Amino acid sequence: MTSQLEAPMTAPAVLPRAAQSLKFGKLEIGTPVVLAPMAGITNTAFRRLCRDFGGGLYVSEMITSRALVERTDESMRLIGHHPSETVRSIQLYGVDPKTIGEAVTMLVAEDRADHIDLNFGCPVSKVTRKGGGAALPWKQDLFAAIVQSAVKAAGDIPLTVKMRKGIDDEHLTYLDAARSARDAGVAAIALHARTASEYYSGHADWSAIAKLRETITDIPVLGNGDIWSAADAIRMVRETGVDGVVVGRGCLGRPWLFADLQAAFDEFQRDPNSNAAINPVQPSLGEVAKAFRRHTELLTEFFDTEERACRDIRKHVAWYFKGYPVGGDFRAALAQVQSLEHMDEIFADLDWDAPYPGDAAEGPRGRLGGAKQCSLPEHWLDSRQLGDEQRRILLDAEISVSGG
Repeated sequence: MTSQLEAPMTAPAVLPRAAQSLKFGKLEIGTPVVLAPMAGITNTAFRRLCRDFGGGLYVSEMITSRALVERTDESMRLIGHHPSETVRSIQLYGVDPKTIGEAVTMLVAEDRADHIDLNFGCPVSKVTRKGGGAALPWKQDLFAAIVQSAVKAAGDIPLTVKMRKGIDDEHLTYLDAARSARDAGVAAIALHARTASEYYSGHADWSAIAKLRETITDIPVLGNGDIWSAADAIRMVRETGVDGVVVGRGCLGRPWLFADLQAAFDEFQRDPNSNAAINPVQPSLGEVAKAFRRHTELLTEFFDTEERACRDIRKHVAWYFKGYPVGGDFRAALAQVQSLEHMDEIFADLDWDAPYPGDAAEGPRGRLGGAKQCSLPEHWLDSRQLGDEQRRILLDAEISVSGG
């Protein structure tokens, strides 16, 4: 290993605990920031890396409730937490109240979670066309039954929900679903301010988040969508009045974003009117390489094999090195990295002191995609109640994909 790689990228000193915190039932989160569940991303390795930089609630990848009840090897591995993860947060996806209840009962009875979130935000066609994900809240009776079953099974464990605005602009569901979830006893509600048909295109509609905050006043409301920087997070809180933010694609390849978020929220909570500038982390190329390697080391621990960890880290290359002048050959080589030793060889010729490239490294990253018609089961929009034929279709909806 080269000498530059002997120490991981240095996280900033721990800042004072926030004056105000995010409260989910008995759970208290000092920094009102939640890492959004992302399939294939928010495993133990990435969560640990992000927690090295700042506070918040770090949620698992989405777990399909049916697979969890059946105790598949993959689902049991995904619900695991490192001992350093003092708040064990798990997101579940499901379409059947009974199965969801059984999955939550299992997590509680076996002491596997301190917080549980339900996913109603997935816009992926193979889920929505079976009535799952962001399509499900359209069926008000089914949505209510799922949330009620989960809350009852959770007992003292705080249970939250994450949703989208609705199917499309003509079929919005978020306000009805939020009232139903609040009445069922959830601890908080998070809204990704896009419809399923918008996917990840355009700009998130923060006015919908503000409307939700005005509608639901007795439990925490969190906003999600287009938070690419700590400044965006503070602006969302000021413009919408939410209690906290959910950060997804903005942290891809940028685990140090959580340092910026903690610093910004600590300042905001000391003085909500303060316009004091927070100096964001602006890593040199060498510091990015160290973080990338540390991520791979943590993935090796998670997967128990260096070869699989190197395969997994390849998808992060474009995110980590966005905007840095490393060249196509470097990116291509790293996208085929075979081992940590091989990675060190690729890094050997880097200009370690190359500075942060500024705007070129900022802004959107991850999934984008254009708006498209949301795929739905036949006659799904005919009624807000679930029919027998649609109930049979839902049995095929529990597919292990995530998003929202």
